[in-house]
Amino acid sequence: MRFAREPRIHPVAIAELRPTQITVGLGEVAEKRREWRAHPEGKKADFLGSHLIPVVLGPKGRFYVIDHHHLARALFDEGVVEIAVTVVSDLSGLEAEAFWVYLDNRAWMHLYDADGVRQDHKKLPKHVEGMVDDPFRSLAGALRRAGGYAKDTTPFSEFLWADFLRRRIKGKQASAQPDAALVEAMRLAKLPEAGYLPGWCGPVVGE
Repeated sequence: MRFAREPRIHPVAIAELRPTQITVGLGEVAEKRREWRAHPEGKKADFLGSHLIPVVLGPKGRFYVIDHHHLARALFDEGVVEIAVTVVSDLSGLEAEAFWVYLDNRAWMHLYDADGVRQDHKKLPKHVEGMVDDPFRSLAGALRRAGGYAKDTTPFSEFLWADFLRRRIKGKQASAQPDAALVEAMRLAKLPEAGYLPGWCGPVVGE
């Protein structure tokens, strides 16, 4: 996603950030943790300064993350206490229900659980640590990195791919056999049935 951003001068505790999605791909989180560890100690502050977390201010002045959930979770798991955020919109004056309706209509929240079933906003975790694993979100991320589809600005594009894969690959394979699942995902990504998905690259000529 791309936003008009207003960076805050002072960092915010990651523990204060509220997710706007129920799930993450813990495989994706692990990848971002590896990337974080690979940065030299002297470069980590620069990394944080160039990776602002986009948020909206909600009722009671709470910070709601609307993108980069995997990064926020990875940094939290790595023991990072604070991170700079960028305020996309100040909605702190809205009543609670109006706030949730607005987020939903702007595609600023993703209310689907690990089975791909839509839930009420009350099911959203109150902390980044509370987001649960969706192995198909990890598979979708691995598929993109492998060239199965192109990065796209469509909101929650990886979750759309995850839902496509969820309907065609067994959950046990996605969890226990990620390499085999990726091979199958690459095959599926070339099919015309995937043509509606953001970033679809089409079939390979000659196959």
